[in-house]
Amino acid sequence: MISKILIANRGEIAVRIIRTCKSLDIRTVAIYSEADKDSLHVKMADEAYCIGPARPDLSYLNMEAILTVAQMTECDAIHPGYGFLSENPEFAEKTEQFGCVFIGPNYKAIRLLGQKSVARDIMKKAGIPVMPGSDSCISSPEEGAKIAAEIGYPVLIKATSGGGGKGMRLVEKPEDFIKLCQTAQAEAASAFGDDRVYVEKYMLNPRHIEVQIVADQWGRVFALGVRECSIQRRHQKLLEESSSVALTPELRKKIAETALKVVRTINNGKDGVIYHNLGTVEFLLDEDGHFFFMEMNTRLQVEHPVTEMTCGGYDLVALQIADAMKEEPLPLENEILDNHGWAIECRINAEDPTSAFVPSPGTIEKYVAPGGLNVRLDTAVYQGYKIPSCYDTMIGKLIVWGNNRDEAISRMLVALDEFEIEGVANTISFHKYILNNRDFYNGRFSTAFVEKHYDDYMNKIKLSQKQKKD
Repeated sequence: MISKILIANRGEIAVRIIRTCKSLDIRTVAIYSEADKDSLHVKMADEAYCIGPARPDLSYLNMEAILTVAQMTECDAIHPGYGFLSENPEFAEKTEQFGCVFIGPNYKAIRLLGQKSVARDIMKKAGIPVMPGSDSCISSPEEGAKIAAEIGYPVLIKATSGGGGKGMRLVEKPEDFIKLCQTAQAEAASAFGDDRVYVEKYMLNPRHIEVQIVADQWGRVFALGVRECSIQRRHQKLLEESSSVALTPELRKKIAETALKVVRTINNGKDGVIYHNLGTVEFLLDEDGHFFFMEMNTRLQVEHPVTEMTCGGYDLVALQIADAMKEEPLPLENEILDNHGWAIECRINAEDPTSAFVPSPGTIEKYVAPGGLNVRLDTAVYQGYKIPSCYDTMIGKLIVWGNNRDEAISRMLVALDEFEIEGVANTISFHKYILNNRDFYNGRFSTAFVEKHYDDYMNKIKLSQKQKKD
């Protein structure tokens, strides 16, 4: 039985977890840095403790401090949220050693799948399609250059640890490989403490498709719909949908079945790993309908609300907690659960889209949240809240549901019109541009959407400013 959970995170996701815990009558303990003393998650939790200064390595990444608070407050479990320590196998293992339940997959599974080059090799051997590339991490930039020449340019150099676009470089010409490889290695070492990288063929104009996986400790695995996450800037998602206009019912089923196979491949391996809790299997989809395994994230995803809105209303955090309790199999029956209706999520960030999305920390001077039928806003900000410069720029996630994609787009545009934020630059205007864009509306887009349309967005902004002056 779990009666008290420490939330090893901050901001929107900490608030999200606290709300589910309250509905389950589970007490919560928040941790916070000195920069977050006025944060909403601190106010909402039953208990809250400062664990260090603003720097993440001295607070939200400080395992010893977090585990000390968990022990001091007699917590039964720790929920890591996403980011920070959520995919750190050492933290998951230490949590168990401290006598707490880690709400997430087993640390062995996190360690195995966290090495993206290793996971890629496992899938390749199991007959799951992967992009051509190195069989494992490269031993030197020179070896990587040789592999790149064999598979053909363009190629991606990718860090085997971490994510979020860090330690990743696109190489289009052989003469650039060595320098970009060294840059990627240095960035990976700084971000993840691991400079290992691998090489993969770069797909032109791909779509980013992912499948939400739920698994319990009885070996049952389920696929909860698909998500379209192709609208990105600098390899970080801006807008997500569920389902995807790029998928026929047959292709959607095939991708879901492949995602289930990914998890069963892990469970049937020689490492004694049983994957349970949540996970997301990510694929690249080409223009001809061929898809390739990219990676598996062993945590709750930022974009999980679109799955909750379209897959029977399941609370994914509640399912995580239920799995962690180990009391009975999860209350799921269908191996593949199709999406019902359509959901869209816009990540509203404190960034200036007219200046290449440069971060815009500062105080929110005016804040009017949208509402209405099937409109959801996951956020941790409020009027007067100061967005710090030391963390991610997210203000909140605006999610809507409609009976179909057209209705969801219309509902999102209304919600964005209602959303008022002053004091910090934000991405609301860019999201409106996306939703009004003909290519987006007609489903003709890829991960290159932002790059392709950015100049047009800027021209429209300049025209609008000129008309206001006139």
